Amino acid sequence: QVQLVESGGGLVQTGGSLRLSCVASGSISNILVMGWYRQAPGQERARVATITNTGIDTYSDSVEGRFTISRDNRKRSIYLQMNSLKPEDTAVYYCQAFPMGSAPYWGQGTQVTVSS
Repeated sequence: QVQLVESGGGLVQTGGSLRLSCVASGSISNILVMGWYRQAPGQERARVATITNTGIDTYSDSVEGRFTISRDNRKRSIYLQMNSLKPEDTAVYYCQAFPMGSAPYWGQGTQVTVSS
C-alpha cells in the first residue's frame, strides 16, 4: 500500500503562483512514475505533469512553460510549482503514484482556485 498526502493548494489571483507538495509513505520502493492530475467541476480528471524515478518529466500542453514538476527522493516527495496561474487552472489537484505491476494510487486532492 502507498499513501499520498497533498498540500499547498489555496486561493490565488490570476498571474500568481502556488507550490503543491505530495508526500508518499508505505511501499514506495517500486514506484516508477509519480504525477499530478487535476479535475475541474464537470470535467474528467486530466494529467498535468509526471516525473519518473530517473527524473524524466512530461507536461500537458496547457501547463507547459508555466508549471514545473520536481521530486526529492530522500523526502519521498514530489512538487508542482505553478506560475502564471489562470482561472482555467482552477481544479482539485491530485497526486498519483504508479507502481510497477500495480494499479496507481491517489491522494485525497487539494483545491486550487484562481480568481480573475
